[in-house]
Formats: sequence, C-alpha cells, structure tokens
Amino acid sequence: MSSDMEQYYRENGRKVFLYLMTLCGDADTAGELTQETFYRALRSIKKYNGESSVYTWLCGIARNAWLEELRKRKKHTGEELSELIEDTSPRPDEAAESSDGRLRLLKRIHDLPETEKEIILLRATQELSFREIGEIFGKTENWARVTYYRAKQKLM
Repeated sequence: MSSDMEQYYRENGRKVFLYLMTLCGDADTAGELTQETFYRALRSIKKYNGESSVYTWLCGIARNAWLEELRKRKKHTGEELSELIEDTSPRPDEAAESSDGRLRLLKRIHDLPETEKEIILLRATQELSFREIGEIFGKTENWARVTYYRAKQKLM
C-alpha cells in the first residue's frame, strides 16, 4: 500500500502542487497543502475505488484541504488576519504591465466566485476534462460544462 502512495506521489505530486498553486497563489501554502493532501490520501487509500483517476481523486482531497485552510483563515481576526492576507498592492513592475491583456484576464479570473475560478483554472492550467472536473466537485460532467461556460461568459 505504501509503495502505491509513493508511485502516486511521483506521478502526481507536482501536478497536485500546481493545482494548489492555482487555488492559493502561494508556494509555501501550496507545499504544505500538497503534503497534507498526500497524508490524507495515505490515510484513506482504502476508500479509493478507482472510479476516477488517481489525479482526480487527489485533487478532490487537495480542494477539501484548501477549503479547510480558508475556513481556518476566516476564523482569525484583527492582527492575525492581516498577517495571513498577502499584500495585494501592485509592485512597480506589475504596475508598468497593468495594461497587458494577460494581466487583466488573470485579475478578472481571480475576481470570479471561487467555484468558477477553480473550474476555469482546472480546465486551462491542468487541462482536465469536464468529467474529471465534475468528479472533483462531486457533480456531473454537464454541471462542469455549464459552469465553465457561464464563467467564460463573465470573462468576455
């Protein structure tokens, strides 16, 4: 069982890390959540039934770990909260590039509701199918298609 998890990590560790980077935008947090994802996967490997790909299963675990992290962050108040929130003021080089269409698009994606943002990023950066995206969210392939289409319409 342990050798299976090692293989899963070798094959999917980097992809899970990149998925978490799209969610949180912070390498340290993504690294910690990647470790947490594989820890949780190891603890629940007997529950993996093979209905989805290993990567999809791991992304579901990673997403739940991220949502739990967000809930923890929301519990913090005052000074603690300000320490957790990243400085969002533009750097000088970002300000100079702000007219670039790509940066505008990324900002617009970032401003989408969390679910829509995740679906757009999963599709664009991880190149997941709508079936895989639906599985991550515990929904249907059609739900993923419709939600992706609606999010894309908002971006246009």
